[in-house]
Parts: sequence; structure tokens; C-alpha cells
Amino acid sequence: MKQSELSLTFLKAGMQTTIQDQGRPGMQHLGVPIGGVLDKRSAEMANYLVGNEKQNPVLEVTMIGPEILFDSDALIAISGAHFDIFIDDKLVKNDEAIYIKSGTMVKFGELKYGCRAYLAVAGKWKAKKWNGSVSPLMQALEATPNSIIKKGAKLKIESAHLNKNGTKDKNNSTPILSHMVRLRVKPGPEFENISRTSIAKFFGQGHIISQDANRMGYRLKTELTSSEERKEMISSGIIPGTIQLTRSGQPIILLQDAQTTGGYPRIANIIEKDLDQIAQLKPGDEIWFSLE
Repeated sequence: MKQSELSLTFLKAGMQTTIQDQGRPGMQHLGVPIGGVLDKRSAEMANYLVGNEKQNPVLEVTMIGPEILFDSDALIAISGAHFDIFIDDKLVKNDEAIYIKSGTMVKFGELKYGCRAYLAVAGKWKAKKWNGSVSPLMQALEATPNSIIKKGAKLKIESAHLNKNGTKDKNNSTPILSHMVRLRVKPGPEFENISRTSIAKFFGQGHIISQDANRMGYRLKTELTSSEERKEMISSGIIPGTIQLTRSGQPIILLQDAQTTGGYPRIANIIEKDLDQIAQLKPGDEIWFSLE
């Protein structure tokens, strides 16, 4: 089947717009973070709606979105955070396949709920890979520098015949986004090393996300421990969802771009099914923990 190429031009880049896929699992022993999309469910849904494989790259849009000009017809879908999204000034919905014509402008307006949206475009994305993934390493920008979108950037996508109707979400499974969530955790390796008072505080109150929040991790404002409990340890392995207790006594939730080892006590691990919810939280939102 004859292939055609379309080009996306970013007239505005947004606050942090990146090209992401499923990352680089299995490379932590080499010191390489897993990386990839923070909200896997939403990224996979967007790809599903346009007929892509779930491993296909998507645009991850954080808090302030881009403005994108399409130079050819395309099939797109947006899932995750709820922005006011305009297709040539017409407001459109999340979680629907949308067929757009050449010359169309896609604009992300005001963020209503959540933090990160995922834009899928049908076709084969022509983005540079490093060790099997297009996802950027924020600590090593030379790996896939073009995956961090800047104003004026262009993204080329090779597409075959487009199904203008896309695929329907039969389950109508759009998640309900909130400024307060409850996350389930399992005890971490150093859980027993903190006091009962600190454990009671960890599970007995809400924790506000501080301004120190990015793809590496979210630091919480809560102070759990007294000075004599604030100890470091031999650097040990960590994974996305690990909650460490820092020297300041503040918990920090580690995410996809976090380092692969750390020297702070690992007091808990968020279960994998709840990790997508973290991607939709931002500074000022509240987290409660429950023991799984």
C-alpha cells in the first residue's frame, strides 16, 4: 500500500511536550532509567483509537500544551488530562478518533483536570531511537534531543490509508480525574526502620505535592520523621513507584525518569495499577496512602 508522509510543525511548544513511548525496561542494571510515558493507560488508549500499536510513540503534553500545524490529512486522538482542545477553533473531546484535513491547526487551551495529555497520530513516527526507545533521557539530552519539542520543531509521520472513523472505545473507560487520590502501597524494604508515629502519619493524613515535582519524582510537603530517624543507607535499587524518605523527612515518589539506585530508605512502593494516577497529579494536589 502506498505510504504518504505528513509533517507536524510546532508553532508553540508548550511547557513540556515530549515524544514518548514505553521506554527502556530491562536496562536499569546499566544505570539507564526506564523512562517512557507516565500514564500508560492514557497513552495506550490514544494509540488504540487511531489504530496504532500500543508501543507507538505519542506526544506527552504537560500542563501547558502546544499549537501544532498539520500539513496533510491525519487521524489523531487525545487521552489523559482534560484540556480545552481546539481543531481550527472548534472544541473537541478527549478519547475520540478525529480525522483532520491538511492545513489544520490543533491547539491546547486551558487545562481543566489532570496534568498530562497524550496525543496519538496514526502512522509510523520518524523519530530517532536510542537503545530501542524514542523517549528522552532528561539527564542526557544528547540521547534523543529531538524528542524534547521546541518551538519551530517538525515531526514527520509515515501513514498508509487512514481509517477516517478510527476505533471506538467500547468500554467508555475515560478515567475520572481529581485533585485528591488514594494510592495503594506495599511496604518497602526499610518500612520497619521508621517509627510507629511516622507510619501512623504516613497512612493517617493527606500529603500535598510540593513544587518539586517532575518526571523524576514528586516530593511531598509532609515531614514524617524526627532528626534522629533521618538516616541514609547504602545505595540500593529503586523502581518507578518507590517512595523514599529523604534527609528532610519528606517522602519522595520516584517516577519513570528517576535514577536506578538511591541511598534513602525505601519505605513503600506504589502498586503498578495505581501508577498512572500519579501522572495526572500536579503541585498542590493531595495524596492519601493505603496499605495493600
